[in-house]
Amino acid sequence: MAQEFPTQARVVIVGGGIIGCSVAYHLTKLGWTDVVLLEQGQLSGGTTWHAAGLVGQLRSHANMTSLIKYSTQLYSELEAETGLATGWKNCGSLSVARTADRMTVLKRTAASARAQGVDIEVISAKEAQDLWPVMAIDDLVGAVWLPGDGKANPTDLTQSLAKGARNRGARVIERVRVTGIKTKDGKATGVSTDKGDIAAEIVVNCAGQWARKVGAMCGVTVPLHSAEHMYIVTGKIEGVHPDLPVMRDPDGFIYFKEEVGGLVMGGFEPEAKPWGMKGIPDDFEFALLPDDWDQFEILMQNALVRVPQLETSEVKKFYNGPESFTADNNFILGEAPELKNFYVGAGFNSMGIASAGGAGKALAEWIVNSAPTMDLWPVDIRRFAGFNNNPRWLHDRVKETLGLHYAMPWPNRELDTARPFRRSPLYDRLAAKGACFGSKMGWERANWFAASGEKPETQYSFGRQNWHDAVKREMKATREAAGIFDQTSFAKLLVQGRDAASALNRICAADIDVEIGRSIYTGLLNERGGYESDLTVMRLGRDKFLIVTGSAQAVHDADWINKNIPDNAHVTLTDVTSSYSVLALMGPRSRDVLARLTSADLSNVGFPFATIREIDIGYATAYANRMTYVGELGWELIVPSEFAVGVYEALHEAGREFGLTDCGYYALEALRIEKGFRAWSRELTPDVNPFEAGLAFAVSMDKPGGFIGREALVEAKAKGKLTRRIVQFTLDDEAPMLWGGELILRDGKPVGEVRSAAYGHTLGCSVALGLLDHADGVDKAFIEGGRYEIDLAGERHAATAHLKAPYDPKSERVKADSTELRAAA
Repeated sequence: MAQEFPTQARVVIVGGGIIGCSVAYHLTKLGWTDVVLLEQGQLSGGTTWHAAGLVGQLRSHANMTSLIKYSTQLYSELEAETGLATGWKNCGSLSVARTADRMTVLKRTAASARAQGVDIEVISAKEAQDLWPVMAIDDLVGAVWLPGDGKANPTDLTQSLAKGARNRGARVIERVRVTGIKTKDGKATGVSTDKGDIAAEIVVNCAGQWARKVGAMCGVTVPLHSAEHMYIVTGKIEGVHPDLPVMRDPDGFIYFKEEVGGLVMGGFEPEAKPWGMKGIPDDFEFALLPDDWDQFEILMQNALVRVPQLETSEVKKFYNGPESFTADNNFILGEAPELKNFYVGAGFNSMGIASAGGAGKALAEWIVNSAPTMDLWPVDIRRFAGFNNNPRWLHDRVKETLGLHYAMPWPNRELDTARPFRRSPLYDRLAAKGACFGSKMGWERANWFAASGEKPETQYSFGRQNWHDAVKREMKATREAAGIFDQTSFAKLLVQGRDAASALNRICAADIDVEIGRSIYTGLLNERGGYESDLTVMRLGRDKFLIVTGSAQAVHDADWINKNIPDNAHVTLTDVTSSYSVLALMGPRSRDVLARLTSADLSNVGFPFATIREIDIGYATAYANRMTYVGELGWELIVPSEFAVGVYEALHEAGREFGLTDCGYYALEALRIEKGFRAWSRELTPDVNPFEAGLAFAVSMDKPGGFIGREALVEAKAKGKLTRRIVQFTLDDEAPMLWGGELILRDGKPVGEVRSAAYGHTLGCSVALGLLDHADGVDKAFIEGGRYEIDLAGERHAATAHLKAPYDPKSERVKADSTELRAAA
């Protein structure tokens, strides 16, 4: 007898692709068995069924790698649990290099893999051919071999996950179309369908290509766009056998896997073909788009180079199946900031099969715990804002992001499409001065300034890039005279109300209930004691606080603060990012420059460190916050946007005789790393606590009322032993360039990874901040008692660990008078 259609459930999941079924599987495994999964067609009928099914473990972020490592384990065990085959085959994978630069990438990958505990081997082209005999190797430089990688059958895998969920009580219902999301008081309360309404505590949007549309039903931003994704299946090819590894040839934009004695060959062309601009038809089920050999031509040509036998092989089938892609090539996970109890798992960028096991587990844990259980920032839905949902912008950006799978991952690589997007009032002024712009959270930001006669265009390489000397000039000016940085992209949040001080003091680790006119550097910690953000809180009035935080964090931090304000508190938070520009005036002569334009007392007594005042600057009235992110005397000038150009021009006029120089973000990054200042999402993450970060001084353990994460810190402190710690390093050799992500070795054994790195021109060598991890403790004796090396693309370079920053701005050379810490993004 057929079951009646449900009218309520604890959780309703929209979408029966592999991610929806994975979330259902993992929720039930965690004990939440009252789960209903709704699929508008049949399970796996959207984009899952035509996926290639490749499972490659390694990602640039350690936690993303750990999610896929979990996927491989799950897929290998699922058949034994459910009795349904998954098609999982641990055949390993190869990636080959046609160029020296690509080989550098593979060697960097190998070092990163060792840091993340993934088995990998750097091999020769001949050794690669021994593993994959059907390829030509005369143009190859080398390869890497990952024995733990594999492949799976997407449809079988989805059915097996669904059965596992059903076995523990979940209901999986096909042929039901969700027509609306029910909400009340800012929370999701259920779904409307063509079969009736279902009330629910939690709604999960795993609707694949339709996830943007489902989000729009309830005002939630899910910025993804479909693009055509193509591959061919050949007839039998001599030398192809069932155990043939997956093979990737990223220089040719292509991949191969074995299927029934033949090959599946597909790829990620550099300029993709967006699809579905007028919406995705609801009945697009187990459907394909027309063959497009013209679009496929670049992939086919490269495949013929790699596998000459393809020229005479039968092409049995051409698959052109659209898939959804995001603006940064990472998927979207988490609770929507616009609507409580509404979660999203979508936008898998052709990596859904590899990611789905781990991503489903992570999202299920997020739902059950009401918070992530690990650092998921690379895929966190809160990295996007409403403006990222613009359909024209998404269409143009997706043309590029599909190709990022195999594009050369140059250090500091910028995306080129759909720009410029957001512009500071100073954009044209900076462009006229030779600014080379990068992009963060959509903002165009000056990375470096070209000298007269130079082109403001970055020429990528793994060695010193063409801006090396420009950054040297900018750092020298900041250390010895004065530099001006346009940091308008900083996110700014205004928190007001009679309960603002008490609510913020519970959310912030430092004591922010200070006198009016003080600015406080603080972390926002989670219940585990890890960093959800680090930022500056400025008290402008008894019930009025201005928060300045990192450019990428406006949505994330506003959401975190809002969710942790008590329901009955009288507090409002307003994003005022666009209302203010920020001009950072930094360097030993910054006081001289600013003094020419203001009547304010700028002396140490009259304007001490960590003070914010409203002052006159030329004709403008603006906030001046005495803080530094570069380790020199300086002020962040928080200027109403309409006055920004006037203040900028006045500063340059006054600063001419003092050597005031325009500086960019590359210089800023190098200056902050020289001083050992931490940055959120690099050194500071939800998995790192203040003791491990070396920032215990910015935590008020004994303030009245406590703070979120205090209990975890008390417990950590009681243990007395740190097993992880952020440590600063310099290379002993002045030549090599570190970029971040490199493996750190102590006495020849892997002990951590570089989180941030730059060339420290003040120090004359590369400088880095790394996370050391050692089960027996990372204390002073351990740090000072080891011999360190950093693995740079397979070459080990001697390094020195520092417990204190090697750059001292009190030295006679720079005559700075302010060394206090400012460590905000």
